[in-house]
Amino acid sequence: MDFQIKYITPDIKLSTYDDKLFKTETVFEFHMLVWFISGETKIIQADKSYIFKAGDIFLIPRNHLATIINYPKDGLPHKAVVMHLTKERLKDFYSNIEIQGKDIREEVKIHSFEKHPLLESCLASLIPYFEMKESFPENIAALKITEAISILREIDRNIDHVLADFEEPGKIDLVNFMEKNYMFNMPLERFGYLTGRSLSTFNRDFRKVFRMTPQRWLTQKRLQLAHYHLTQKDKKPSDIFMEVGFEDLSHFSYAFKKQYGFAPSLVR
Repeated sequence: MDFQIKYITPDIKLSTYDDKLFKTETVFEFHMLVWFISGETKIIQADKSYIFKAGDIFLIPRNHLATIINYPKDGLPHKAVVMHLTKERLKDFYSNIEIQGKDIREEVKIHSFEKHPLLESCLASLIPYFEMKESFPENIAALKITEAISILREIDRNIDHVLADFEEPGKIDLVNFMEKNYMFNMPLERFGYLTGRSLSTFNRDFRKVFRMTPQRWLTQKRLQLAHYHLTQKDKKPSDIFMEVGFEDLSHFSYAFKKQYGFAPSLVR
């Protein structure tokens, strides 16, 4: 695997990936503004999937579970500029600014800006700095991030309700959350955090409502989803094992055969 990341500051990076595929399941602690230079990315969330290609610009809000699959494409590596919009920097930005627009936090999970020239110009201007041997001045980095936030506010009048939301997850309904997000292969600690619980409280509450361990329930739900894709959507095991929460095809095949008595390749 040839995966490289260059940082000009802790909040601005250039990632390059040259292999066949790179997959991660994560929940970001800060908003991520991404500009694709080449390659392709598929992002899968609980209720929607997205495909992003070269030239696309999008914002991934913090504290949302997602499976991210990155691919090289057309002989070019997967390459992107990523800017972290941290809570601390956003608090400073919004300290003297009036919030505009309507609350859209529950309406849209990922915000796409479709090759917007202002954003593209802002992010493209960072490319020469990745070749610098000396450190990137913090005052210039702060100006670049402020410029990006200002452009986002100009082109999306409702984005304030995403960027200026500084609350942490509170205790929420466990059944509803897990039924929507079981396909994400995350540590139980992260499931606990996102439902407003410590790990011990999460395990206790989970056993109380589901009558089994989280690990057993998650495996069963992921295999049921895989079975649905194989039988109703006519998909191949190699196409769906990552999307339903398994790390590799052999482990998926073993678990599927143990659950259903036959290999997933025989379903078709």
